[in-house]
Amino acid sequence: MRAAVLADYTALQDYLFSLKAVGVKFGIDRMRLLASALGNPERLVPCIHVAGTNGKGSVSAMLESILRASGRRVGLYTSPHLVRLGERVQVDRKILSEEEIVSYARELGPVAARLAEQGGIDDHPSFFEFMTAMAFLQFARRHCHASLIEVGMGGRLDATNIVEPEVSVITSIGLDHCEFLGNTEALIAAEKGGIIKPGRPVVIGRMGADAEAVIRKIATTLGSPVHSVTEEFGQDVSGYPHTSLEGDYQRWNAATATLAARQLPASWGIDAAAVERGLDQVEWAGRWQRIRLGGRLAILDASHNPEGARVLDANLAALRQETGRAPIIVVGALGAARGSALLEVVSRHAAELRLVVPKQARACSWEELEGLVPRAFAGRVVRDEVESLFPAPDLCTAGNADDVLVVTGSIYLLGEVLARLEPQRGPGEGRLQDF
Repeated sequence: MRAAVLADYTALQDYLFSLKAVGVKFGIDRMRLLASALGNPERLVPCIHVAGTNGKGSVSAMLESILRASGRRVGLYTSPHLVRLGERVQVDRKILSEEEIVSYARELGPVAARLAEQGGIDDHPSFFEFMTAMAFLQFARRHCHASLIEVGMGGRLDATNIVEPEVSVITSIGLDHCEFLGNTEALIAAEKGGIIKPGRPVVIGRMGADAEAVIRKIATTLGSPVHSVTEEFGQDVSGYPHTSLEGDYQRWNAATATLAARQLPASWGIDAAAVERGLDQVEWAGRWQRIRLGGRLAILDASHNPEGARVLDANLAALRQETGRAPIIVVGALGAARGSALLEVVSRHAAELRLVVPKQARACSWEELEGLVPRAFAGRVVRDEVESLFPAPDLCTAGNADDVLVVTGSIYLLGEVLARLEPQRGPGEGRLQDF
């Protein structure tokens, strides 16, 4: 039976990959058609909708933990996955199994084909729309009390934007995916602000004045009250809520999650104790995640855009102060704009750089990464591969077991590393990673 499931799952991967290969398909009309054909399962579970350049995954995980701490069954939809496709759709942090994915694909395939036959090939759901539909169906059929729905990219035209959330959350605004969302923070804010719904509260995290002005204008037009983290908690992060996730930036995220929880209907029964318990129990892999590799401390941290690089800069400075030594840094990036900001930061803190190329079409090559290393960097620069480094980096990196190893950059790189370090997760499914 298991062999048959794996065979079906392999065939399904090929099918989903063929949908992904078509590329990004913006717009919510297709998703509305698909959801309607399925009986609109997204309307059966109350949700919180979360957008933002950075922090939206962490805030979603925090809110999910808070809701579970209050005794609720909670759905969590995020993207991309680190290792397994099913990580995108979780109920009480149990991921969607291969059997469930195969079953849902068999159900959705004929519906998608019928929509394409009726309206043309442009009405055929995309890979991301398939996964979004699976999430809505799973949360409804598992009778979730609530769900956290993370935007894939942008907001206004994202497939998830068919929901009517209890609260909309916009964690941050920065320059990323500019080719799709615009090349200024104001333009990007307009896209992310598209998740705001009439009369529903919106919570905003830390962002620039231009971006905040755009968000507030959208909210005013829709009659949606705005709740600002900086207005509620101030600018000094030392007064922000604590969380099990490390770093000052996660304190900002914890404040954002706390403020969002406070806007939920009183009938949800989310009290201060549940918020505190939830924040103390958050698990979110690849975000300044500390692990042990033999006798060596290793830190896994996705930092895939300029805003994230600024957060990484502060975390690396704190790490050097904590350990008294510069770390060995394994780094890979998707695209020169992201790679440039990332290499500038890590070169300020690294004793040695290990350059790797994630198995993604947009990944920077070794030559591109080498060209982005500042000339002033005096440490070793080595071309390397995930398969060579992990699970035993002590065999091939310089220094000794007291040297901390930091793996950073693209979330796809983090997924490849975790697939090597945690074989129980199964082989990586990198080609199915997407927004």
